[in-house]
Amino acid sequence: MRDVALAPTATPPLTGGLADSVFDTAERTPALPVLAHRADPAATVWQEVTAVELRDEVVDLAKGLVDVGISPGLRVALMSRTRHEWTVLSLALWTVGAEVVPIHPASSREQAEWILRDAECVAVVVEDEQGIMTIGTVCAGLPRLRHVWQLDAGALADLVRRGTDVPYTTVESLRRIVLPDATAAVVYTSGTSGRPQGCALSHRGLAYPCDTVLAGWAHTAAPPGEQPSVLAFLPFSHVYGIMIMLTCVRGGVLMAHEPELTEAALASALATFRPTYLYGVPSVFEKLYKNVLRTAQQAGRGALFERAAQTARDFAAAEERRRLGTGPGPGFDLRLQHALYERTVYRRLRAALGGRVLRGTSGGSSLSRELTLFYEGIGVGINDGYGLTESSGGITMQPLGREKSGTVGRPLPGTEVQVADDGEILLRGPSVFQGYVGDERATRAALRGGWLATGDIGRLDSEGYLTITGRKKDIIVTSGGTSVAPGPLEQRLRLHPLVHQAVVIGDDRPCVGALITLDPEFLAHWRAALALQGGGAGRETREENALREEIARAVACANSAVSRAESIRVHRVLPEPFAAESGLLTPSMKLRRDAIVRHHAAEIEAMYQARSRAVRGSREPADWDEPDDVFR
Repeated sequence: MRDVALAPTATPPLTGGLADSVFDTAERTPALPVLAHRADPAATVWQEVTAVELRDEVVDLAKGLVDVGISPGLRVALMSRTRHEWTVLSLALWTVGAEVVPIHPASSREQAEWILRDAECVAVVVEDEQGIMTIGTVCAGLPRLRHVWQLDAGALADLVRRGTDVPYTTVESLRRIVLPDATAAVVYTSGTSGRPQGCALSHRGLAYPCDTVLAGWAHTAAPPGEQPSVLAFLPFSHVYGIMIMLTCVRGGVLMAHEPELTEAALASALATFRPTYLYGVPSVFEKLYKNVLRTAQQAGRGALFERAAQTARDFAAAEERRRLGTGPGPGFDLRLQHALYERTVYRRLRAALGGRVLRGTSGGSSLSRELTLFYEGIGVGINDGYGLTESSGGITMQPLGREKSGTVGRPLPGTEVQVADDGEILLRGPSVFQGYVGDERATRAALRGGWLATGDIGRLDSEGYLTITGRKKDIIVTSGGTSVAPGPLEQRLRLHPLVHQAVVIGDDRPCVGALITLDPEFLAHWRAALALQGGGAGRETREENALREEIARAVACANSAVSRAESIRVHRVLPEPFAAESGLLTPSMKLRRDAIVRHHAAEIEAMYQARSRAVRGSREPADWDEPDDVFR
């Protein structure tokens, strides 16, 4: 068993609750802008909120919460997109000692009902009429639920009016009795393989990774002398979003809220707010890359972009070897090429991100080494970190000046990581959760002798860098006994611009297979480009054959990273993407693997049967050497 721990952190211990930093910042730097929002996605002007204005908003709302009976220990659910009110309301709830229960705004009626009942919430805040309709259908079965507040109907203003006569001293007294080890939030897991589980996270646990990251990395988030700024657009209903929000609030980072997740809204927000630090999940960085590639191809500069992208990766890889002491760094020719593309390509790519982004963070799942090197090569170093709901957010980070692409970095100071003999990642530290709400058995199974069993599979190298290879429960075992982690294969499949989603399968099958969906926007662009090469008779056949070849190349590229026994031998392209509405994705867009396998059982069986006939009915893995390309 490998064990790695960095030096103890120098951050001061938390003495109160999460809301205290709002009051401390307002006292130290009252005029510091801390939040920003805009009226709609088309607006170019952002309204900023200063530290003292945020404190006053929090206090006024806290007084209203006291008036309606929200007291320490009670739980209030927030079912809203990422917007200004979410941040203010969560801080007000923590001020009075209440507990926040985030619910993804796209959750179904059944999902919302489960969380509200399991967490025993006394109130829920929804965003709009759709949220009211969702909650309204389940209220009768939730006897503890006393309040349903709608943001777009002026609920917060009503609460502020109700709290007018509540003395400030009442709010201040409640804030000062909040202890670091009190529960601050009950955040539910994504529920990829069953019902979501509520993780009780303390004020101390949530603050620890935020304060540690601020102490070690905050100075890299903006040019010297400038205030760092972050565009918050991922849902606050997950611990990653909450960690970003708290890091900004606790570190005096200007945070803008963008509730719209459309490409147009995000592009507009980046261009007008111009953050200095970018965060996201791998799919965001993958989509940004594909959009730039598509735009370049449409402008007739696809070949130029691909050469520039490869130069960026080569340059970043050479720089990585230099800083890790395994190489001399970029040679003269590579530096010359990189300088040329800096003037003609990279500068424009950074401009599409607002022009001020220096660094970024990717979380939620592993970012491919290829994309990490690409972004670093164009001048935006992306730190790939690791964490989970049960760890209150991120617990690894790339050491400054020693970043290693393809890994998720090293444990944060004060956090210990072990890899068990079976490859499972174990961790312990101040941010580990208090347990699953109402499920002592699951809590005991997850916490083993003070170590959190993450369920993730990974490895530690000789320098303590952690690499995630998959989820323990997702490991595929073929009928020939080969164990395969689907994550790396799926990640490499998605690198192809035509591939939108990929699910690798193969349990008890003679070989590994894959279900693939296509990116509709890039597919339309690809079809248009192909049509320019000629129409007439046989066009559809030529197009289908060309598409088969492209997907076969994507599969071959994915297979190049694994052994022959682990490689994809059959695949099927599905006509529709996996969607949350059909129960194949979680609200956070994570794959529900078991549901996907059940839903597409007929297609999977047909895929393997077709391949089986091609090898004369043999079920021996050795007879499945050539990959198949089966389209539905």
